[in-house]
Amino acid sequence: MWPPASSAAVFSSRPDVLILVRHGESLANAQGLLLGRTDAELTDTGRVQAESARALLYGPVTEVRSSPLRRALDTAELLALGPPIAVDERWVEVDYGEFEGQPLGGIPAEVWQRWQRDRDFRPEGGETLAEVDRRIAGACQDLFSVDGAGARRPDGDVVVVSHVSPIKAAVAWALGTVDLYWRLHLRTASVTRIGWNRDAPILHGFNEVAVAPRRHVAPGAAGA
Repeated sequence: MWPPASSAAVFSSRPDVLILVRHGESLANAQGLLLGRTDAELTDTGRVQAESARALLYGPVTEVRSSPLRRALDTAELLALGPPIAVDERWVEVDYGEFEGQPLGGIPAEVWQRWQRDRDFRPEGGETLAEVDRRIAGACQDLFSVDGAGARRPDGDVVVVSHVSPIKAAVAWALGTVDLYWRLHLRTASVTRIGWNRDAPILHGFNEVAVAPRRHVAPGAAGA
């Protein structure tokens, strides 16, 4: 059971918010590749996206966390939010195993179907989406477990720079559901906001962008 918010937090005009930023467009995104744990640099477009996303972060920031992957760390640096960037391994992208780095269109239809039907499907050498759910739920619970601390601090937001699959998992956690991976589209350098409402998380915003991506990612893609 979640600890209740203090009366000051409940009636504050400024909500306590966890801000999730997806990294800017990477070279693999631009090439239409399925990208999980492999490091890939940002494209010029991705760097512009990351710098422009700063305008969407209009409140004070008390803490910045990032996935350990270069595309997320570079995005966090380009946001230039002030606090030091702390690496949190739990926010890394899903491990696609044997399908890592393959063209999205080259992955067999039956593989996409198994991913969509079964959250426990594990590609050889990879990770299941259920495992992503569990590690992201733990990361979110840590940030929201204490009234007045983490993402419930009244004096500023926590910003986490991550990837499409962990951010979708965080949205599912906030909504108290699972299996949203295939029902949400998340743009590069987009901003998603999760807050706290008395005794439970609440979704304040999803997929906000300052600069539209150069190309549309295939709808079947779960992550990158």
